[in-house]
Amino acid sequence: MATFFIKHVTKYSYSSTVIDGATLTRLHPINDAYQKVLSHTLSITNNPFVETFYDFYNNRVGTFMITEPHTELNIVSEIEVITQNRLFPDDSVSVADQWSNLKTMQNQVDFIDFLKHKPFAGSDDVSNYIASKNLTSKSPFKAILELCEYVYSNFKYIKDITDVNTSLDSIWELKAGVCQDFTNILLQMVRMLGIPARYVSGYICPSDDMTRGEGATHAWVEAYIPFYGWLGIDPTNNSIANENHVRLAVGRNYNDCSPIKGVFKGKVEAEMKVKVEVKTNKDISTETNIDNTISNTETNSYQRNLEIMQQHQQQQ
Repeated sequence: MATFFIKHVTKYSYSSTVIDGATLTRLHPINDAYQKVLSHTLSITNNPFVETFYDFYNNRVGTFMITEPHTELNIVSEIEVITQNRLFPDDSVSVADQWSNLKTMQNQVDFIDFLKHKPFAGSDDVSNYIASKNLTSKSPFKAILELCEYVYSNFKYIKDITDVNTSLDSIWELKAGVCQDFTNILLQMVRMLGIPARYVSGYICPSDDMTRGEGATHAWVEAYIPFYGWLGIDPTNNSIANENHVRLAVGRNYNDCSPIKGVFKGKVEAEMKVKVEVKTNKDISTETNIDNTISNTETNSYQRNLEIMQQHQQQQ
């Protein structure tokens, strides 16, 4: 069991005034048997009313509007959460029965979205690797661990060489990226085995064993293990997701889980900066220096954002 205090700051700065900003957030942490949310607050520029609903994948989603002219948007999410470690699958059921159970899921509504894999430049290499290691002769749990090890060993963790729109082909060619790239590759590999896999967004909290992914939102995979349930696998750190992983949302891919999406009216340049701080003691004082953060600058407008969202919908 562990308690974490998480502060997630997102700052948008616009080169000129914008209006009618509509924003969708997936910043409400999942609340279940393994993750108890003690408190969660959202502080937003102009203090708009935040309406919430649950999406198709049972993520709690927030929406709000800022109609007044503004040149800056700050969103601060603060969470207090208690996490529980999970027991590993015991693999006591026969391997044949486990794979047989997975085959029955191929057309089930709860799993069909998480079984569709997308052909990419590395598909043949992945198929050859699966065959060479004879992964289907091993239990799904052991096969997934081998795929996680493959991604961890063959891809380098390098910041700022990819972004949320980088294709699978490019990631495979680069053999490098950050947590979402490692996750996107492992998702395809696990699904190619016939195992349901979903994208998870959240945070990774301080640990001696896991150092990659701190200071921003994190991503990993959850794979469905027969007679067990969903198991988190973190290819960025070559680990099983445990009490140091705090979940925000799950879905087919990043687009289903992105912490913040928005549109606005105004043909301006927009810069986004993000900072995540995690503490194990609420009384520890830290300063959030938003200037030392992950940032992104692009020409942005209401119409451009609509085009991007429509492209994402067509790809899903």
